[in-house]
Amino acid sequence: MSFDDSRLKTKTNNMSKQDSKSPSSLPSYITSAAPNPAASRAPWHKTIAPTYAGIFLWFVFWDSMAGNGLAKGGLGATLLGIVVGALICHFLFFIVPGKLGMSTGLPLYVVGSSTFGAAGALIMPGFLMGALQFGWLGVNAFGSAGALAEGFNAKGLFIPLAILWTVAAAFVGMKGIQYVAKVSTYLPIIPLVVLIMGAVMFAGSAGDYKPTAVPTTGSGQMEAFLTMVAVIVGFFATAGAAGVDICTSGRNKQDVSMGGIVGIVIAIIFTAGISVLAVAGAQASGVVGPEVTTMTAALGKKLPPGLFSAVMLGLTLASFPGACFSSFIAANSFKTVLPKVNPMVSVGIGAVISILLAVTGIAGKLPSVFGLIGASFGPIVGAIVVDYVLSGGKWSGPRSGFNPAGWIAWAVGFVVGILPNSLLPANLQVAIPCAPVSAFIVGAVVYFICAKIGMQSATLAMPATVNGSGK
Repeated sequence: MSFDDSRLKTKTNNMSKQDSKSPSSLPSYITSAAPNPAASRAPWHKTIAPTYAGIFLWFVFWDSMAGNGLAKGGLGATLLGIVVGALICHFLFFIVPGKLGMSTGLPLYVVGSSTFGAAGALIMPGFLMGALQFGWLGVNAFGSAGALAEGFNAKGLFIPLAILWTVAAAFVGMKGIQYVAKVSTYLPIIPLVVLIMGAVMFAGSAGDYKPTAVPTTGSGQMEAFLTMVAVIVGFFATAGAAGVDICTSGRNKQDVSMGGIVGIVIAIIFTAGISVLAVAGAQASGVVGPEVTTMTAALGKKLPPGLFSAVMLGLTLASFPGACFSSFIAANSFKTVLPKVNPMVSVGIGAVISILLAVTGIAGKLPSVFGLIGASFGPIVGAIVVDYVLSGGKWSGPRSGFNPAGWIAWAVGFVVGILPNSLLPANLQVAIPCAPVSAFIVGAVVYFICAKIGMQSATLAMPATVNGSGK
């Protein structure tokens, strides 16, 4: 697929006229971009699906899932929220970025230049993607160090473990993707085995679960449903945008679709669903009380201490590749947007921030953290989706400077998405239902309005050497 001038022309509409500048006027990060060639691509079951499935096998995602809705709305509403959240992740947050990555073969910070401008894309989504990875690294360090400390009954080691974990992950991530791959080949099998163990031990009693703290009224069920959707979508938001990069390995639209259905929809329902069923079953059978909302805690009441320690150690080791991958993405983003800054400095500063988030416990406030990420990337993906639709289902090419439509869409969407977040002072919080999805919708609508009234900057011609290879 060739991105020549005829493909990059847009409708003449005020600021949306074709720019007459030559490709040499583009930033070097765009002109030097090399699409992933067809020879380097592979079937979805070898690339897209396992990449995404590995994200959802991370125990920090699924372990505490029951605490987001089970006691408020009961088992049915909680499971329904998981299913709907999985579908929203796939169809709203993944499909379009995935198709853009497949069709262009180009990374997110290049593809994003059509929505946020050739200059703006370095900040959004480029720098923001890298910066938020340190939030993920903090969450990973908090969960992993906590699991190790709990498994070995040594809570006093939490802080030094969090520091060592963060530093080691940052080091491996900076070394390169080949080193990340070396530590991630077989480790995802561990959480898969633990999930199956939880299902076998507890899920059979889940049908007898009855909430004890809060009656499952209609409002309680709706609250549980919306909370589950919000947490899942907030967790997935950056991974959805990263679908551009991940799907450069895809050969065609079928690879993108199947990779998402298996790696996202089925993986979410499997991991989060089993965790919720296991907690419900453990409570219903009297193994744990209603105050226990994590599957690992339920396992801790049932397994011998030695075996439970081994389980927690295994889950923690399986989390390490994810921490390394976050560091790798951050390092790559900062190398692009801050080329004159030594990665040791930029990543080092980010790692310190990750450590502070972990040891202070801020990273442990998962609904708030996921909500912040959803508020940040929900409107980004919403704007990208609308730009894709308005361009006839293809990448329109980079736009000059800072594309006003994209930036306005993000700003309005972010405000909507962050308003209910508990990280804000209580007097500033506003109850926005399912905030990450609301942020996506608002970002999409605002971008559409801005585009229609001529607030898109001009498109720029791409170098003839930049070709996509997907169909």
